[in-house]
Amino acid sequence: MNRENLDGWCERAIVWLVTAILVIGPLATGAVHTLDFLVLQFLSVAAMLLWGVRLWILNRPKILWPSMSWAVLAFVALAVGRYLTCDIEVVGRLELTRILIYAFLYFVIVNNCHKQEHVQFITLVLVFLAMAIAVYALAQFFTGSNRVWNFVSPYKNRASGTYISPNHLGGFLEMVLPLAFAFSVAGRLRAWLRILVGYAGLVILAGIAVTVSRGAWLAAIMALVVLLALMLAHRQYRLPAMVVLAFLAAGLIFLLPKALFIRLRVERMFANNELNENMRYAIWDPAIRMWQDYPVWGVGPGHFDFMFRGYRPQGVQLQPDWVHNDYLNTLTDWGVVGAGVVACALVLLALGTFRTFRAVRPQMTDLGPVTGSNRFAFTLGATAALAAILVHSWVDFNMHIPANAILCVSLMALLASHIRFTSRQHWFVAGLSVRLLVTATILVGGAYLVWQGVRRANEGVWLQRASTEGAFSVSQMDYLKRAFEIEPGNWETAYRVGESYRVRSLLGGENYAEDAQEAMKWYKKCMTLDRWNGYAFLRYGMCLDWIGQADQSDGYYAEAYRLDPCGYFTVAHVGLHHVQLRNYAAAREWFERSMLLNWDNQIAKSYLDICEARLMDQATNSISLYLPAAGAENTQPEKFEGKKP
Repeated sequence: MNRENLDGWCERAIVWLVTAILVIGPLATGAVHTLDFLVLQFLSVAAMLLWGVRLWILNRPKILWPSMSWAVLAFVALAVGRYLTCDIEVVGRLELTRILIYAFLYFVIVNNCHKQEHVQFITLVLVFLAMAIAVYALAQFFTGSNRVWNFVSPYKNRASGTYISPNHLGGFLEMVLPLAFAFSVAGRLRAWLRILVGYAGLVILAGIAVTVSRGAWLAAIMALVVLLALMLAHRQYRLPAMVVLAFLAAGLIFLLPKALFIRLRVERMFANNELNENMRYAIWDPAIRMWQDYPVWGVGPGHFDFMFRGYRPQGVQLQPDWVHNDYLNTLTDWGVVGAGVVACALVLLALGTFRTFRAVRPQMTDLGPVTGSNRFAFTLGATAALAAILVHSWVDFNMHIPANAILCVSLMALLASHIRFTSRQHWFVAGLSVRLLVTATILVGGAYLVWQGVRRANEGVWLQRASTEGAFSVSQMDYLKRAFEIEPGNWETAYRVGESYRVRSLLGGENYAEDAQEAMKWYKKCMTLDRWNGYAFLRYGMCLDWIGQADQSDGYYAEAYRLDPCGYFTVAHVGLHHVQLRNYAAAREWFERSMLLNWDNQIAKSYLDICEARLMDQATNSISLYLPAAGAENTQPEKFEGKKP
């Protein structure tokens, strides 16, 4: 086999690996679970290594370097620096791993998947994958099922397809929708395939409708508006664009009055009370306050959720995970510097796309207009797709769902690679020094990702075994300890081991004090690994109360309250601490505040009654000291000389 054939095989293998990543992610509930994401991680490493091989097969390999690549490189450098300085090491490392995978995929796709047959293949696979997932979503909606494979989605009467959240299904479908319509109208396809792709676009549109996601609806409308506007700007596509526009408008006019769920959702969307009470918007204020405290570099990669308790408003008692606004989330986690780099990447991509449009638009010939252009169709569809996800990102966190983030990065990479049609200046021959540098980067990055992947896989095995055992059992505790040995930076595992020891101590027995002391050791580890975890301080103070050292626990409760001043759970347990000290008046104040934060609060309800009873007993006993004995002649209390009790 000569070098050209070997290079061709490597190139096709990379295309297949990239396609597999784009297919597996959405099917595996968005790859949000650890083991699912690890599959994508190892496939990405394989694609990277094959690219490294390609660099050495040919004597004079070329590298495509769009201007956006500089911004990608800058963000990777920023991610490494922020990881080295972040507060919670394991969280920063996970974010760094994801960013490295996205960056490597960007460079792999730009340099190995830019041929038109590759772009068409990837696009058609995405379109028919989205159509299949949309059919699954339609079946869920019309049967009233909220099952997703072997999982149960918490969203009833809304379709989520192969995702857990309907919003994230909408994020995926809205990026593929304009690709389907662009290729059906402007692509160079056979007639039967053109019709099939157009039909797939209609099914995808129906799939977006049954997600009942306002963000997805708005993003899909934006995608179609951008797509049709770009098509109307070209004379030969004006008539097809107007036909598509008329068809969609007629469909909406006919179906909208008949779709009760859509009408109700739209009415609720514009109701003032929902807009004011929507929990999504309540999360934005603490995110802004975090950024104001850490304006330049941000709170740290992935740190928003861990610092949220210290900034949470009274009406939000659950953990939000993300800001539900990708722009604000980026500003909060990465500060002005990180957000500036991301903005620079988007601007460079937009400028390159503008130049690309001028180069790939079909030209009129003497024999009439050309029949279609896949280059132009993809540029149209990808531009509209990115416009859709940029709109949806204002109200959701699709960029933190790996499958959707990878799809977005892939579309950016493929769109950026089209800059080669404008000029040859973006190509350069990779000399020996460049090949050595790129190969070293691939080897070091690949080794790091493999090491992290194996480490997380081994940890995941023990954590999975622990999840199958009884809660707080000895066997579960042993499995958790094995997981912590593999990943000693996981604060959550340390906390769970501490909880096991604490619960075992509460059950009593001769070794209850030793179990409490052991629990405190694990809580200490959790405090060291995550200094923002107020629950570790809270549990440490509870252990001190339990073993009779309540006089030493005030500082731990105070720190827990400082880290979570508006958390009903924390406030209720501070009240429990005052019950241990028999300070029922103070305990009552804490329980009343906990009830204000969450009225359906069994801890506060139960102990508030106990405090009232104790305070009544104390008041009754104090009054009885002034009452005359039964049958006494003098009904007036004697004058008390000395100190009043």
